[in-house]
Formats: sequence, C-alpha cells, structure tokens
Amino acid sequence: MPFILSFIAGLSTTIGTIFIFFKPKNIYKFIPLCLSFSLGIMILISITDLIPLSFISLLNNYNFIKTIWISIFSFLLGLILIIFINNKINIKNNDTLYKIGILSIIILVIHNIPEGIATFMSSYKDLNLGISLTIAIMLHNIPEGICIAVPIYYSTKNKFLALKYTLISGLSEPLGAIIAFIFLKNYINDITIAIILIFVAGMMITLAINEIFPEAKRYNNDKYIIIGLILSIITIFLSIKVG
Repeated sequence: MPFILSFIAGLSTTIGTIFIFFKPKNIYKFIPLCLSFSLGIMILISITDLIPLSFISLLNNYNFIKTIWISIFSFLLGLILIIFINNKINIKNNDTLYKIGILSIIILVIHNIPEGIATFMSSYKDLNLGISLTIAIMLHNIPEGICIAVPIYYSTKNKFLALKYTLISGLSEPLGAIIAFIFLKNYINDITIAIILIFVAGMMITLAINEIFPEAKRYNNDKYIIIGLILSIITIFLSIKVG
C-alpha cells in the first residue's frame, strides 16, 4: 500500500497534461496564464512548504545559527545549479519555452524523489497519514505537470513528447523512493531530506523568477498573468487545507 500511494501521487503529475489537448482560442492568453500559474506554484510550494518545514526539521537537529547557514548554503547551491544548467542547455531559435520545460523536468525529478520517500515512509508508519499526504501531494503534482507539459507542447507541437516528459517526472517519485529506500536507507534521514528540499526550493524560485516570469511577460498580457497567480494561490491553499 505505501508503494501504491507513492505511485498514485507521482502519476497524478500526468493529469496536468490534459491542458495540451485543449484548443485555446488565443494561445497568447493561454500560455501566460499557464506560465504564471506554474511560477506561482513553484514559488508558493517553496515558501509555504519546502523551506519552512525543512527549516524546522534542521532546527530540531542543530542550533539556530547552524540551521540558518545550512539553509542559506543549500538554497544558494540550488540557485547556482539552475543558472549553470540553464547556460548549458542549447536551444534552437532562442526557444525559451522549451528550455523552461526541460529545466522544470530536472527540478521536479529532483523534487519528487524525497517527496516519494516522504509518502512511502509516512504510509508505512500510518496509512491514514499516508493517504492524507498523498492527496495533498496530488494537488501539488497536477500543476507541476502543467509546468512541464504546456511549455514542452507549445514549443514542439508534440503531444507525445509532452506526455513522455511529464510521465518521467511523475514516475521518478515512486521509483526514486523505492530505489533510495533499498540502497540509501542508511543515509536517508530528516536532515538529508530537509537539505535536498531547500536545495530544490532554490532551484524552483530561481527558475520562476529568472525564466518563467520573463517568458510570461513576453506575451504582453498582464491580466492573464494575474489570473494565473490567483489560481496558483487557491491551489496551494487547498493543498495545505487537505494536508
């Protein structure tokens, strides 16, 4: 059952691909809407979930000063890595939308592995807790699927590619959790998971501000950027209430 729950949580990412099958009347409204929704999700997940919970976890093991330094270092490492990867990705015709999709896959795969471990372990200890956590993660993962599927599809016009990349991201959650639990169980603890999640938060916030927001602004439709941000706030609020 713990594996099934982590599998369901991960696979829910593919639900986000439903948006590539719609035929929006105006993609110059639809794309900034999806992009602003994605960047809102990434920033809000980081500041309401990943960073505070990880900080508390570190604080339970270290003093306040050491916790601050570990958190800052982990965050900056994520920031530096996403900038480095961004500079290394070669794209044709300055296709920033495709680059956003690729960077989102990398970040979310890294994010999903410790998330999958958390789902697996919580379900193993308490099934009811695991089910609640699975529902909350599903509400996070569906918009994460949008973060990957929409940029990939609208930059390549290839539905299969968008589905494949989103599925890879989703499956990294249960597969990563099981592999990590089997081979790395002696090294997995609250501290390592907390450091990884703050590292991921650094990557997410950097991608959202440096890449996704400028791309959304490029479509000159601030109204739909605001709508997307409001929808992201509502989604995160619902996931927190469920969790």
